[in-house]
Amino acid sequence: MFSKVLIANRGEIAVRIIRACREMGIRTVAVYSEADKDALHTQLADESVCIGKAQALDSYLNMERILSATVASGAEAIHPGFGFLSENSKFAELCDKCNITFIGPSAEVIEKTGNKQEARNTMIKAGVPVIPGTKEPVMDAGRGKEIAASIGYPVMIKAALGGGGKGMRAVYDEKDFEKEFNNAQREAINGFADGTMYIEKYIENPRHIEFQILADNYGNVIHLGERDCSIQRNHQKMVEESPSAALDEKTRQQMGEMAVKAARAVGYTNAGTVEFLLDKNKNFYFMEVNTRIQVEHGVTEMMTGVDLIKEQIKIASGEHLAIKQQDVKLSGAAIEMRINAENPYKKFAPCPGKISDLHIPGGNEVRIDTAVYTGYTIPPFYDSMIMKIIVHDKDRRQAINKMKSVLGEVVIDGITTNRDFQYEICNNKRFETGDITTDFIAQEFPDFI
Repeated sequence: MFSKVLIANRGEIAVRIIRACREMGIRTVAVYSEADKDALHTQLADESVCIGKAQALDSYLNMERILSATVASGAEAIHPGFGFLSENSKFAELCDKCNITFIGPSAEVIEKTGNKQEARNTMIKAGVPVIPGTKEPVMDAGRGKEIAASIGYPVMIKAALGGGGKGMRAVYDEKDFEKEFNNAQREAINGFADGTMYIEKYIENPRHIEFQILADNYGNVIHLGERDCSIQRNHQKMVEESPSAALDEKTRQQMGEMAVKAARAVGYTNAGTVEFLLDKNKNFYFMEVNTRIQVEHGVTEMMTGVDLIKEQIKIASGEHLAIKQQDVKLSGAAIEMRINAENPYKKFAPCPGKISDLHIPGGNEVRIDTAVYTGYTIPPFYDSMIMKIIVHDKDRRQAINKMKSVLGEVVIDGITTNRDFQYEICNNKRFETGDITTDFIAQEFPDFI
């Protein structure tokens, strides 16, 4: 087991990892930008190292400075959290070259799964169902238009190296294809320095269902059930829950088996997520593999009692997976809502600033993951998420009621947040009945998209 781990991240996920390490008797090193000198993760870690200016490129995305801090501190491993360098194959490769353990899958696996076209082809060979679409890269709108016509509209244009909704466009009519392809490709080049695109059939009003997987270095792979992440805005998740109201036991078992098969097909190790789209007829299709811990990992932890961060560290240190598939028991229902420093009534514009007063609720099976405190100033340079509220109860109805109670008690003064908007979702009739798809926000709250 490691004696010291460096956390190459910030905010609530850095705090989450520090606490897990502390419980395991592992010393921690925090890195921080000049904007984060007063951040909670820098205060909780055993050591803290400033790695640059506020902009992420000068700090949390600066591989050389993070690796230098790791070597200088004597840490044997790096936990990347999510975002930033967590899915960067070059960073994972550099860690290996520096004899530093990257707590995640290998650079080769990150590379293989990060290219969506390559991952798709791998899944086809493995017998995992995929959405009908291209098998080869598409580089120009003319060729893409021909392919779209053969697939049949509507189609989805996607960047091969995309993520977070960038480089994606749904096209319903041939006359719009060229413009949308060029827009998506331009966004992909700006965001990922790569204009490789692919095209697939657009599944209308699907659910976004992901399965949590754990895999060790000895061929043991399990899944820990699903999370329904269908409530999204511009492909960014807002609410996550488990179990999905859409799955019967047969479909759940089939999807879980395919998630494990997908992980084996790419030689996956550590914690990850296999993501699927589920159509109205309960047909499901592979979408992608996320090669990191997810923002919504706490939902699975509440459902299973498994600490995913600790499992990541154990696997990376060379331990065998102690959990077998038959040991995984899903209990009750869990829901997570993300609280962001943003204004839903102004197109979700970020609202950084100083928190003048903060009240965080508690209670039975209520979990709040955050790194903010009274007097803390939220910097304008990073993601706007400041808190995750996770609740668990014996069924979905009671979990929703518990979430309403918690949201009603949360106080975050001094800044604008999306708390009230999340409360509106909780009270929406479709949400209450479980009738949700990825178009839920657009359909139920059209003025907010």
